[in-house]
Amino acid sequence: MPKRRIGILGGSFNPPHLGHLALAKLAHRRLQLDEVWLLVSPQNPLKTPKGMAPFAERLYMCGLLAEGNPWLKASDFEDRIHTTFTYKTLIALKKAYPDTLFVWLMGTDNLTSFHKWEAWGRIFATVPIAVINRGDAANAGTKSPAALRFSRYRRRAENAPLDDGLPNWRILFAPVHAGRATDIRNQIRNGASVEGMHPKVLERIRLKNTYTTTTI
Repeated sequence: MPKRRIGILGGSFNPPHLGHLALAKLAHRRLQLDEVWLLVSPQNPLKTPKGMAPFAERLYMCGLLAEGNPWLKASDFEDRIHTTFTYKTLIALKKAYPDTLFVWLMGTDNLTSFHKWEAWGRIFATVPIAVINRGDAANAGTKSPAALRFSRYRRRAENAPLDDGLPNWRILFAPVHAGRATDIRNQIRNGASVEGMHPKVLERIRLKNTYTTTTI
């Protein structure tokens, strides 16, 4: 019986927005994934906790973003195993779900800084990786330390098998999509028009006064 294929889109999701949804949909379709999990990080080690909404609230908002897409799930797995390091999370996922092929999903911005992640080389050796170029320059991230070190393992064809040994990574090219979490938080804080948000997520943010002077 073929393994389930699940894409893992990790992040702070502070807040989750339509850019995240577009990325998940693209990976789901092009990689023929059974599911995509929005893996909410308790706290990204490379980001400041200042301005970070509580974990439970970010997880709840991811659930709202996933509504209407039965293949998309909000996951608290990283919080449950008490880690913030991706390589530990992926090893634990493979152990917990041995009959599943997991694929790590990330944008080119993460590829650029990937060499700063804990044990980043082990991530390449643990699961296939799909990097989504969200309308950036065609070669965005390809000159990064991680891309250069693993350049000979890059699959040039999008339809190259995901289970064809490790390391195994590729770049998927996607249209530009509005929505950056930093901009959205600033727009909410300043009472400006907010773009790139799911209506239900934005409604929840306003209901809870998230990202304003009022604490959740």
